[in-house]
Amino acid sequence: MDALEMSLLFDFYGGMLTEKQQECFDMRYNQDLSLGEIGEAMGVSRQAVCDNLARTEALLRRMEDNIGCVRRSLRTRKAVQQIQEAARQLPEDPTTSHLVRQILSAVGELEE
Repeated sequence: MDALEMSLLFDFYGGMLTEKQQECFDMRYNQDLSLGEIGEAMGVSRQAVCDNLARTEALLRRMEDNIGCVRRSLRTRKAVQQIQEAARQLPEDPTTSHLVRQILSAVGELEE
């Protein structure tokens, strides 16, 4: 997985990680520190950081496989965009304008 995917997983499941896992992950993916720099900051070896990150990444993947929040969120976002596009393509006339506003309002609620 790339950094963006890992960041999405962390956004959804990071609260379930230990403080040490969160700190290590943050330094690697958000602060873009090297393994050596993280090890120095945490007072552990580069290998310990590598092992911690590997376990954390595997745990985040397992959480997603079991729970599926990221997958569901991405599907929902895509569906919301499709609904918005379809609503905007409806003809502007008195019989549909209320419906279009209602659809776009509901989509706005989903986006919050």
